[in-house]
Amino acid sequence: MEKRTARLTVLVDPQKKATFERLCEQEDVTPSQKIRQFMRDYIEQALGPDWKEQVFNDGEERK
Repeated sequence: MEKRTARLTVLVDPQKKATFERLCEQEDVTPSQKIRQFMRDYIEQALGPDWKEQVFNDGEERK
């Protein structure tokens, strides 16, 4: 499945960032873990429940 990582830089309002970090801490997750969860949920919403096959197989075909 996921073999490598890539950096994503996002500029956000400092107050929203602090609130987000505080909420993540309450859930005992890192902000990165929560962002990855948001991304998975969004991709599944857009592509459907079998998105992993589509996303990860597409990457294999392009090599």
